Amino acid sequence: MRIVFMGTPDFAVPTLQALVEAGHEVVAAYSQPPRPAGRGKQLQPSAVHRAAEALRIPVRTPVSLKGAEEQAAFAALEADVAVVAAYGLILPQAVLDAPRHGCLNVHGSLLPRWRGAAPVQRAILAGDERTGVTIMQMERGLDTGPMLAKVETPVAGKTAGELTAELADKGAALMVEVLADLAGHSPIIQPEEGVTYAHKIEKAESRLDFSRSGVDVERQVLAFAPAPGAFFELEGERYRVLAAEAIEGSGTPGVTLDAALTIACGEGALRPTLIQRAGKPAMETAALLRGRPIAAGTCLA
Repeated sequence: MRIVFMGTPDFAVPTLQALVEAGHEVVAAYSQPPRPAGRGKQLQPSAVHRAAEALRIPVRTPVSLKGAEEQAAFAALEADVAVVAAYGLILPQAVLDAPRHGCLNVHGSLLPRWRGAAPVQRAILAGDERTGVTIMQMERGLDTGPMLAKVETPVAGKTAGELTAELADKGAALMVEVLADLAGHSPIIQPEEGVTYAHKIEKAESRLDFSRSGVDVERQVLAFAPAPGAFFELEGERYRVLAAEAIEGSGTPGVTLDAALTIACGEGALRPTLIQRAGKPAMETAALLRGRPIAAGTCLA
């Protein structure tokens, strides 16, 4: 098929690669414009931008698709279908209607649960036992379109990074399967029951909230690993917790229960196992404590 691909982060790259490997003609890749990154704040192309260039696919990075000129340029590609994966820009109706088979989206949840920007993190934070990927026919609403296919996977202690990578691979394979037999994947209207919204993650959410249960705080660690990294502060310094386990314990929330950095929570306790200090490499908690002891009774913010 003649395909326009639209995506931006690492999550989208496996789908782009799978389309090419399946023999489809990807005539263009749309991605968000390069953004400042790194210490020098130099403009850096997105993961999809880099992948498309490596595959010798023309890349387009419009700031918006609302203008008539951009919409005409998109329509001129005469695509059979547009495949979208975490693109990050709103697609106007003219863009949705331009490809012969419309626009198909790889969404990282089991719709209608977790429509929106951060489905992986929200599934982890909510303690969902299972999540997955949905291939959806796009329409004007936020992830409201008819569903063509789904695949599930357990959440079970995975970090957001691990789960995102797994869903990216599953979504890529599922999209190739759907495109191989579009007629055999009848659209199913999403039910109204069970709709939830995965709102964008705010920076303040990554601060560990020890007033909650140890299980909930562990979910914070998982949901924000590897980035932005859940954290606590001690004496004005930020400590990113990259791995931890909820354990039994009791005490004043946010206060360490022993010299091994077991932290009391609203219910139970949390024991970090992998920590990163500002400007330092990540290390096991025992190694960190040898160089920076934290006594029992220390209050963490």
